[in-house]
Amino acid sequence: MNQGDTRPLVAHVIHQLATGGLENGLVNLINQMPASAFRHVIICIEDFSGFRARITRDDVEVIALHRSQVGVWRLRLALFRLFRRLRPAIVHSRNLSGLDALLPARLAGVRACLHGEHGWDVGDLRGERRLWLRRLHVPLVTRYITVSRDLQRYLVERVGVPARRVTQIYNGVDSARFAPGDPPPDLVPARFLEPHKLVVGTVGRAQAIKDQISLIRACARLRRDAPEMRERLLLAIVGDGPMLAALRSEADALGLGDAVWLPGNIGDIPGVLRGLDVFVLPSLMEGISNTLLEAMATGLPVIATSVGGNVELVAQDVEGRLFEPQDVDTLAGLIAAYLADPALRLRTGHAARERVLREFSLPAMVGRYQKLYLDAIGADSVTAP
Repeated sequence: MNQGDTRPLVAHVIHQLATGGLENGLVNLINQMPASAFRHVIICIEDFSGFRARITRDDVEVIALHRSQVGVWRLRLALFRLFRRLRPAIVHSRNLSGLDALLPARLAGVRACLHGEHGWDVGDLRGERRLWLRRLHVPLVTRYITVSRDLQRYLVERVGVPARRVTQIYNGVDSARFAPGDPPPDLVPARFLEPHKLVVGTVGRAQAIKDQISLIRACARLRRDAPEMRERLLLAIVGDGPMLAALRSEADALGLGDAVWLPGNIGDIPGVLRGLDVFVLPSLMEGISNTLLEAMATGLPVIATSVGGNVELVAQDVEGRLFEPQDVDTLAGLIAAYLADPALRLRTGHAARERVLREFSLPAMVGRYQKLYLDAIGADSVTAP
C-alpha cells in the first residue's frame, strides 16, 4: 500500500475469495467504484483462488490469513496487527466469518465498522445456530448492510439490531455484459446448439445449498415421462465445488448420458447463459442471487425456489415462476410448461430483463455503497460513479 495515498482505505473482510455470489458482488463493487474515491484491500479469513484475477484494478491487495490453520485467536491477533498497519477508514466485514474482524478493528482504532449479511449455509438455513454470536457483535457494528429485505427483517426481528442501523442494498448486474445474444460456438458442446434442442440450465457453485441434484432429477423425470422431451431436452449445470462428483454420479444413475453437461467452472458465464432456453435456481436458501439477476438480464425466463431474496426478484408468472425447495414434481411441470410454449419463454424473458434494467443496475448499487462509505467517514459530498 502507498503510504502517501490520501484516499480512504476500505478493508473488505470475507471468508474466502473464490467463485460465489458474495465474492462476485464484491469484485463488481471494487471494479466499478471510481478509483479516485477509495482504496481497497481484501482480507480473506481463509484463502483466495484464481478468482482474484477478476479484479481489474492493480492497486487492490488480497491477503489470506488461513484461520483453519492458525486458529481463531492467532487470526484475531493478525487482524489487529493488520489494521494497525493499514489504518483503514472503514472495515466492511461480511457474513459469519467476518465477525472475527470486528473486535480487532475496534481495538486497532477503526471508527467505521460496517457488516454485511448476504445469505446462509446449508447447515443453518435461517441463521439460528450462531444467533448468540451475531447478537454479541451488535455493539461493535456502526451500520449493517443486507442484500435483501428478508435478511433485513432477520437482523431486526431475530438478532435485535435497531432498524435505523440497517441499510438494504440490492446487488446490481452489468446489463451490457449480461444481455441476450448467441453463445460462442466453441463454448458449449455442439449438440447444445442444435436448433431443435431445448436447453435448461443453472450456474453456481456445486454445493449442497444450491441443490442442483433436484434439477437433475426433475429433468430426468421429464425425459422419462414426456416422450416429446426425450430427444429434445438437454441440461447444463455450470460451476465447480464439493458436490460436482455427486452430481455427475446422479446424472449417470438416472441415465441422462450426454443429455447433461457438467463442465465445472467456465470463465464465460454470459456466453453460457445465452446458450440456455430456461434458467433454474433450485437453491434451498438464497440471500440475493447474482446469477439469477444475470440470467434475468440475459432475457431468460427463470424458475426459482420461493426462498429468501428470490421472491423479491421474481414476480410469479411475470419474470418467472417459483416453487418450493426439493419439490421435483412441481419443478418438472414448470420446466415442461416453458419448453412447450416459445411465446411464454419470450414474453417472460423480456419482462425479466426489463425488471433488471429498471431496478437492479450496477451503477445504482455502486452509488449506494459509495454514499454509505462516505457517510460512514463523515464525508460531505458524493462523487457519482
